[in-house]
Amino acid sequence: MQHPPLHRCKSYIKHPRPELAATAISWSVPELCTAYDWPARRPGGGVIAIVELGGGWVLTDISAFFQSLGQPTPSITDVSVDGTTNSPNQGGSAGDADFEVALDIEVAGASYYAATGQAATIRMYWAQDIAAAVKAATADGCDVCSISWGADEANWGKTAAEGMEAAAASATSAGMVVFAAAGDNDSSDGGPTPANVDVPASCPHVVGCGGTNKTATSETVWNDNPGQTNGEGTGGGYSTIFPVQAFQIGAPPAPAGGTAGKGRMVPDVAADADPQTGYQIYVHGSATVVGGTSAVAPLYAGLFAALGTKLGFVTPRLWQNPQAFHDITQGSNGFYKAGPGPDPCSGLGAPIGDRIAALF
Repeated sequence: MQHPPLHRCKSYIKHPRPELAATAISWSVPELCTAYDWPARRPGGGVIAIVELGGGWVLTDISAFFQSLGQPTPSITDVSVDGTTNSPNQGGSAGDADFEVALDIEVAGASYYAATGQAATIRMYWAQDIAAAVKAATADGCDVCSISWGADEANWGKTAAEGMEAAAASATSAGMVVFAAAGDNDSSDGGPTPANVDVPASCPHVVGCGGTNKTATSETVWNDNPGQTNGEGTGGGYSTIFPVQAFQIGAPPAPAGGTAGKGRMVPDVAADADPQTGYQIYVHGSATVVGGTSAVAPLYAGLFAALGTKLGFVTPRLWQNPQAFHDITQGSNGFYKAGPGPDPCSGLGAPIGDRIAALF
């Protein structure tokens, strides 16, 4: 069964809001990796798959980004799964998917380099169906997969969501770690009620990636519209399709009552995503700053590709080792609040890179 049509799956990227510009800061990827205690001199070798449903990239942008960091440009291969191709928008509007594509490649590549000192190997899977792209990356033997597109569970429906989970389970069985953005529209995920979670992030064999606001001295749940359930902020909550997962040790149960899900908690992990504390990227011939949980999936993908190959279903080990994460205890995504321990805003928390590396 096909997933939602492309117009119903969206990329999870956000631009800084002009009215908040006075308080905005930004991170280069190496600076953020340092702040998250990224390990150094890891063996590397993991091939990174990136799923894209639209947009495109040009080598001049990617080369300019990595040259600005003093890093080698990754090896990037385009793979058309179903006829979809690398199709950059030369016009350069702020709303096009090229920003997503550039963010994914640049964050994953720079994250990998920070942990290895080596250029990443990246394969771009162009498709209209996320599960088909994951299957293709699995068949090609990729080690890590980053997905920055999705839609709320109500949009997918049970059959399509279970098909996505089957693809993810097969991927992890073959040794590929799968990361997916948890969404950028607070607890509603843009769905029909105040509490919905996003597919693929809610799939049990996908590591769901939530978002924070990170400064040099603090880190809280990302929510640029406090008090709203459908603003700009991290997705998170409980699945209506997938049951509670035993590996999510210490995850709080879903609140009683209401129309929210009662199943698997999302996200599993988190990292900086607020565009007001955003990522410095290069696209359409110039430097810019963006955010969104789209940035979190490739950040973790770069780290895990640096830790080795064929790590597979890493999620249980992460949940067994909460000390490898910085607990996020402040903030809300609308329907849910953060607190001590795991929560449906930030999962286990933000990465402590060298502690995660020590687990693998």
